[in-house]
Amino acid sequence: MSNSILIDIVGWAGVIALLVAYALVSTKKVAGDSLTYQLLNMAGGAFLIVNSAFYGAYPSVGVNVAWIGIAIFAIARKARQRT
Repeated sequence: MSNSILIDIVGWAGVIALLVAYALVSTKKVAGDSLTYQLLNMAGGAFLIVNSAFYGAYPSVGVNVAWIGIAIFAIARKARQRT
């Protein structure tokens, strides 16, 4: 299997993770600050960073870095609230 096919699979996995996260929140299956939602966002963003960097789509890399940063912030805030 070629590198570009693997990178495409990683990219599509990222898209699926983000769409599943959005669907779960939109249907009220999980809360917007839940660990499940934030981890799906982080995984989706990370996979899309790999795909976007490979293809030189740096604006997409930037937005996904921010996406992951927001997820990390939300997880840290929720963890602090529990202690």
